[in-house]
Amino acid sequence: MTAQSRQKILVWQPYFMGGGAEAVALWILEALGQDYDVTLQTLSQVSFPWLDAMYYTNLAQKGIKLDIQLKQWMRLPAYFLISQNKILRMALIYWTILALKKKAAEYDVVFSAFNGLDMGKIGIQYLHWVHVVENDYANATPWEKALMKWIDFSHDRLRQNFSIANSQYTADRVQSTYGIPSKVIFPPVTTAIDALPWQEKENAFLCSGRIVQPKQTHRAINILRVVREKGFDVKLYITGGGGGVYAQKYLRKLRKIVRKNQDWVYLYEDLPYKDYLDVLARCRYGIHYKPEPFGISIAEMLKADMIPFVRSKGGQVEIVGSDNKGLLFENEADAVEKIIRVLSDQDAQINMLKTLEQRKMLFSTQHFVEEIQATVKQYLATVERPGDCAQDSVAHASEVQS
Repeated sequence: MTAQSRQKILVWQPYFMGGGAEAVALWILEALGQDYDVTLQTLSQVSFPWLDAMYYTNLAQKGIKLDIQLKQWMRLPAYFLISQNKILRMALIYWTILALKKKAAEYDVVFSAFNGLDMGKIGIQYLHWVHVVENDYANATPWEKALMKWIDFSHDRLRQNFSIANSQYTADRVQSTYGIPSKVIFPPVTTAIDALPWQEKENAFLCSGRIVQPKQTHRAINILRVVREKGFDVKLYITGGGGGVYAQKYLRKLRKIVRKNQDWVYLYEDLPYKDYLDVLARCRYGIHYKPEPFGISIAEMLKADMIPFVRSKGGQVEIVGSDNKGLLFENEADAVEKIIRVLSDQDAQINMLKTLEQRKMLFSTQHFVEEIQATVKQYLATVERPGDCAQDSVAHASEVQS
């Protein structure tokens, strides 16, 4: 197919500041770049060679076009405001949505890689959670209502989109929130991990992710402190970045707890990527307290041949598998019991590793690419058949998948 005859796709991702959601956006571009004429709409200039090195994509060679809002010198000030002020962050996001809606009609497909969206025409949306970009009008703040009015944001148009969710847990919430079905496509694990053999790994746990109050990072220390009191000499590595100014109070609290347990707890803030991989590769176990819509750090633990202990509700259950009940805990006391049971039984550890090994393919980049390509083809075939409903087609695809 010639460049002139290829169908045009506009992919929207408002900014790139690191994280699992942005990895999803880049791998959507990777999946579509070969067969379609793809444009990325985003706030500021991006370097595809640099992103390729970080996320193992090959976008620099795919001719992806860029449609950006800011001049290069404005990038750092804008990203600083995004990280420090929610209102300014949302204002900049809505500015990119306004530009997207003005150009949407020029493309065969518009694709939001960053949650549910009114794109000005029916398109495809990948949801990491609900009410991320917008809020329902009944609960919106005055400034949220002002932003939605500014760009004529319509929940009715959002509900007409072909929806993808990052987990069944998120898909259920999308259904209850918006009243629409979603096809589940797990995010890809893009981290390249050279994991040590099990016998060479440290008898240590990893807790990774943003160090903010909702993540409840301190509870990992609480749990493992009791495990140690029961006679198990384990260490804990905590890695992650902060959440801007609003997270400083919690970060100070966590630092204080770490200092009290500094003989076995190690806190690494904003660890360089290579050093993070080293920690990931050498830990035997993982622990994560917060229920997540998906939980990319837990999928990374799986890829690093770790045994992760996670909450018994949330998207992370779909990563370790609902049948692996020995890894799913309800509260701190239950976590202590489950961890001690596994640590006390080497045969159980080996069997658990074999079971988890089989789940890695679900989060591979190849699996993600194939699912996105099939979904876009299905969408295009659906919208080209008069009288068909895109959401009905998604619902059918979800039923087939399950």
